Amino acid sequence: MRALVFAKRITKELLRDPINLFFGLGFPLVLLFLFAIINDAMPPEANNLMYAPEQITPGVAMFGTIFMALFSGMLLAKDRTSSFLMRLFTSPMRSSEFIIGYTLPMLVFAAVQVVITFVAASFVGLPLSLNLLLVILVLMPITLMFVGIGLLCGSLMNDKAVGGLCGALLTNVAGWLSGVWIPLDMIGGVFKATADVLPFYHAAESARAAIQGDYASILPHLAIVLIYTLVIYTLAVIVFRQKMSGDKA
Repeated sequence: MRALVFAKRITKELLRDPINLFFGLGFPLVLLFLFAIINDAMPPEANNLMYAPEQITPGVAMFGTIFMALFSGMLLAKDRTSSFLMRLFTSPMRSSEFIIGYTLPMLVFAAVQVVITFVAASFVGLPLSLNLLLVILVLMPITLMFVGIGLLCGSLMNDKAVGGLCGALLTNVAGWLSGVWIPLDMIGGVFKATADVLPFYHAAESARAAIQGDYASILPHLAIVLIYTLVIYTLAVIVFRQKMSGDKA
């Protein structure tokens, strides 16, 4: 119950900031419609190769979850610098309840974001299906990974540093290495090899496989995502608990 009460407070903080709402819900839509315009302007024989709705929408939905790192990291960093968390650390709340409180709203926000993105994509030619539920399920581990990145950065840095690292840097790195902007097979070489060992490309590919109902293709990509998620989120929890113990002392 304490975790849910804290999660409610985090939700209110998210909804109170219009910038969060724009980047979390609006920016993926801007990207989606921009790609739709590019697709319409391309020769007919190229429409289904690069920026067709069924190709680009899952990647855009995945890209939207990156902002969960920024949101969670900024909230935690602000709570730390305002001494809000230090006061809460004297309460009976356990570290697991804090972690749940920061995480649950991000997962819900990401799920809503994915639904809105795909509904918007239906207006530019993407047929909706029950596979959307599978896409949401597939994108939850990557959302959890980004929340872990945010909690890790928020535990160690101030809000300005978190904004730079989880905002500009992470969104650009994940955007390019996920293949959202341009198919990585067209680039190849070291760039493609680097993307293959990081989770962003595999998250986008698992989302694409999910919307197509290609279950066999989901698992290899999702396995890599799950490994990264487990390692990063576990590290974030450990650092947060150590920080909590140090502040209590």
